[in-house]
Amino acid sequence: MNIGDRVRLLTGREEGIITRLLSDELVEVAIDNDFTIPVLRREIVVVAAEETKAFGKSATAVAAEKKAATSGADRAAQAAKSAGVATTKAAPEPVKTEGPAPVKADKTQAPPVQKGLYLALTHQSPELLALHLVNHTDRDVLFTFGEEKPGGQYRGLKSEKLEAKTASAALGHWHLKDFDQWPAVVVQLLPFQFNGTSAYELLTKRLQFKAASFYTSRQPNVPVLQREAYLFQLDEKPAAPVAIAPEKLAETLKAQLSGNAPAKPAAVAPAPQPAKALVAPPHEVDLHLEALQPEGGTEGLSNTAILKLQLEAFEDTLSRALATNMHEIIYIHGSGNGTLRKELHKLLSRNRDIKFFEDSQKEKFGYGATLVRLK
Repeated sequence: MNIGDRVRLLTGREEGIITRLLSDELVEVAIDNDFTIPVLRREIVVVAAEETKAFGKSATAVAAEKKAATSGADRAAQAAKSAGVATTKAAPEPVKTEGPAPVKADKTQAPPVQKGLYLALTHQSPELLALHLVNHTDRDVLFTFGEEKPGGQYRGLKSEKLEAKTASAALGHWHLKDFDQWPAVVVQLLPFQFNGTSAYELLTKRLQFKAASFYTSRQPNVPVLQREAYLFQLDEKPAAPVAIAPEKLAETLKAQLSGNAPAKPAAVAPAPQPAKALVAPPHEVDLHLEALQPEGGTEGLSNTAILKLQLEAFEDTLSRALATNMHEIIYIHGSGNGTLRKELHKLLSRNRDIKFFEDSQKEKFGYGATLVRLK
């Protein structure tokens, strides 16, 4: 079983999508009405593709797709209305008994999708989206896919070759309810053609989603995927070919062999600097102001400014602890009036990567420290 597999619960008729692998025995499943539950692996079974071909879509899947299309259209209309764009009513098409769920067509025909490289987000359920890269070009593409969390911390997630006219497997699954917490997407693309006569420059694209532009990006029939998706082009500026003529190559080789090569060869666009290696934070993090800025220079800071510095240090060390697979971390915040402790506990209670947190080492810190256990 892998993330993205559609599964059926053996104890009922519900179906869902595996969104996380919690342990060797436990997975997280998003049911089609989009609430997530932990389920033992032995209590679910993967829904095979052959089943869908032989018997058609299950009632839950059809209902989910209809609700996804409706909710997506409603959100698009609401976003367009808030942006001051007039919308027209969609005319429903006849419902087919087979094939993908019907998509409402606007009276104004959507323009065809041009050739290019795209990031597409498709509905797995009304509130769960899967991320895909779509190569709608005639060339293969080498790509890396990663995410950048608040604070600029980058995490690489995938790298492989995407052949021409194909789409990648799901690169991740995101919930619409967490839209405000979605990380920025960072994609690097290098077009390649076997026996081609041109090399291409590396393209780097960073996407940070905004509600107004996200819901108006919906395309009813994305090429290659052949289904509805929220579509974002990654190569608005196509990669520039760096052509090398055979006679020029021969002259360059001859000059190099004779020792008369130019001192500085023609430069190709430099590759972007790699992201800095993550360093795990200490097991105990002291959030007192004198510990965060021992060199001083904090005179005259307001309580609000001090709290902001402390929360920034907390979020930075927590993100590094998660990225470096630490099991636990202790935050020393002091007792005082309890403001910092309350803010930390509020942020921790919203973080799905936290197993639990509790007051730590009361005999040493009293109520001035919190132990955080990470998943």
